[in-house]
Amino acid sequence: MNKTAYCLLLTACCLLLAACGCEPVPPVAKIVPYEITAHGHTRIDNYYWLSERDSPDVLAYLKQENDYAKAMMRGTAKMQETFFNEMKNALVENEDADAYTESGYKYYTRYEEGQSHPIYCRIKTGEEKEEILLNENEMAQGYAYYKISEYAVSPDNKFIAFSIDTVSRRLYTILVKDLQTGKMLTTEIPHTSGSIIWGNDSKTFFYVLRDTISLRSYKAMRHSIADNNQKDVCLHTEQDNIFSVGVEKTASQDVILISCYSRLTDEYYYIDANKPNSKPVVIQPRTYGVRYYVDCADGKFYIRTNYKAVNFRIMEAPITNPGINNWKDIVPPNPERFIQSMRLYKDYIVALERVNGLEQIRIINKLNKSVKYIDFDDENYYVTLKSNPDYESNKLCYTYSSLKTPEMILEYDLQTNAQNVISQTQVPGYNPDDYVSERVWATADDGKRVPISLVYKKGITRDGSNPMLLYAYGSYGNTSTSRPAFNTNHLPLLNRGFIYAIAHVRGGGYLGREWYEEGRLLNKRNTFTDFIACAEHLIAEKYTSSNVLIARGLSAGGLLMGAIANMKPALFKGIIANVPFVDVVTTQLDETIPLAAVEYQEWGNANIEEEYEYMLSYSPYDNVSAQDYPAMLVTTGYHDSQVQYFEPAKWVAKLRAVKTDSNLLLFTTNMSGGHSGGAGRYDSLQDLAFAYAFIFKIMNFE
Repeated sequence: MNKTAYCLLLTACCLLLAACGCEPVPPVAKIVPYEITAHGHTRIDNYYWLSERDSPDVLAYLKQENDYAKAMMRGTAKMQETFFNEMKNALVENEDADAYTESGYKYYTRYEEGQSHPIYCRIKTGEEKEEILLNENEMAQGYAYYKISEYAVSPDNKFIAFSIDTVSRRLYTILVKDLQTGKMLTTEIPHTSGSIIWGNDSKTFFYVLRDTISLRSYKAMRHSIADNNQKDVCLHTEQDNIFSVGVEKTASQDVILISCYSRLTDEYYYIDANKPNSKPVVIQPRTYGVRYYVDCADGKFYIRTNYKAVNFRIMEAPITNPGINNWKDIVPPNPERFIQSMRLYKDYIVALERVNGLEQIRIINKLNKSVKYIDFDDENYYVTLKSNPDYESNKLCYTYSSLKTPEMILEYDLQTNAQNVISQTQVPGYNPDDYVSERVWATADDGKRVPISLVYKKGITRDGSNPMLLYAYGSYGNTSTSRPAFNTNHLPLLNRGFIYAIAHVRGGGYLGREWYEEGRLLNKRNTFTDFIACAEHLIAEKYTSSNVLIARGLSAGGLLMGAIANMKPALFKGIIANVPFVDVVTTQLDETIPLAAVEYQEWGNANIEEEYEYMLSYSPYDNVSAQDYPAMLVTTGYHDSQVQYFEPAKWVAKLRAVKTDSNLLLFTTNMSGGHSGGAGRYDSLQDLAFAYAFIFKIMNFE
């Protein structure tokens, strides 16, 4: 009997055993030793064969794991349905959340009851008639996966260019629709990054091509809607495989920017948006370690940069001579204030700054150089600046939320300081006064204080009995993935006595740029030990205990989950690792694996011996050992463009073969999904309901 037939037979047996009330048998992956040698060191990878995408044996194994998970969770079907309905019923679509006004139209997104995909709309200023630009529900019919990535309307309001993904591989195809006739043009540009930027002639747009193997965005292109795709012009090809390429437009709408960026270095070129056929001109040639972000107005470039400023500064330079020697300070460096982002207005510069982990908004008057702040008195919250398509406006829009406060959209008058709430998400039956949000600090192994955001329902007793879901990300200096913001999806747990916690570990950017640097490359282990310190602190302070503590992380956070599972497995009752990056060394040795080379400056280049040895010291797959592990739920998407499906598949296969416990280990693969799962708005809720049911199952909760 061949291996494929054996796997199918074993799957059938699992389902039969489940049907008769017997415990299904966990899948067993075949062992095929494969040698990988680097720096004189040889590793044996018994499950390397799982990277053979689309092979019958791989597909059979993934199906077997899916069937096993389904069989083991069969008794939780009603619980999953309950969780799903609670989260679905808490969804309130707020059309103002992403609404903006541009070129005489209000643009917004809405959903219709029972439909999974968004409808993109606009209304002309002074009128009431809605114009549907794109109805993704209709467009998605017949596809297992369909998602519009971005859309852009031409400055004359006559055309809409948009990018779609029908595989979940993040290789987007750009299409164009004539808004006057409602007909599609013949334009069809495959293998792009999804971004679309119009020139001011409304006949030209700019986009970026992606390499179909590495998935790196590497080539900036110009397209004329009057020509066919074969006449598109290449403006820049990035030869360095650690750099990617992007396109954008400045606040004044007068300049097109082409960005070339790595984790540590940036380079920008500019084109006059009113002369879209002109050649790109470099602003500042790349200098290793110098990051800079550009906007343009008033005949100047405004630059947010880390040039001689760890936590960034804001500078200006003349368009006619924009090199670094001509950069002048607007906001000088301050080690206590991390400048996170910047928005330009005709008369003002607005900067979002982070001080001790909390956001503040700095407003600079261009004319008199005066400075004022929008401060927030709460203990823990999350603020974002909304985009500003109207450069002439004096109205700043931003969002505010906390772990217990649903998102508010506020409008601030930059001239008068008047402020009003445009909208706030209303959640049926929810009262924020019933909940508590706080921030506590753990002490890491090296003495650093690590912040933790918490939310729970009033009335709990700190006696160690409270179940807790502890989440973290901890990479790329990212703060948005670990934001202490309200999420209706947490309510099913909070209302059942859980504490939800976020560990703001090093590697993220919660406490500024240095916080990121201390959790990157040869400092990466700090991310893992920080998370362990947070868990131990929460246990010591009796918020929870090991027998009711669940850890969860996604993507790079899934790497964190794999590392702490090896380092301190007894600390957790369960671990949920979604699309986890767990085969670090093998991936970082192979430039043909999507995004591997792009990530050299985040994780390291395994072709360098020092970095190879460091990554090998923590790589979750390489460090699986014969020990007891907590119960684990691992998920992936077969078309994942960020973390290939075979990383978690190999990890789970090795765990099954090596671990010494009998704790539940489930592995599911979304065969039509990618890094973010399915494309519909309810898909993620179904996945989360499954995860919550898994938690309740391993804790024997009803």
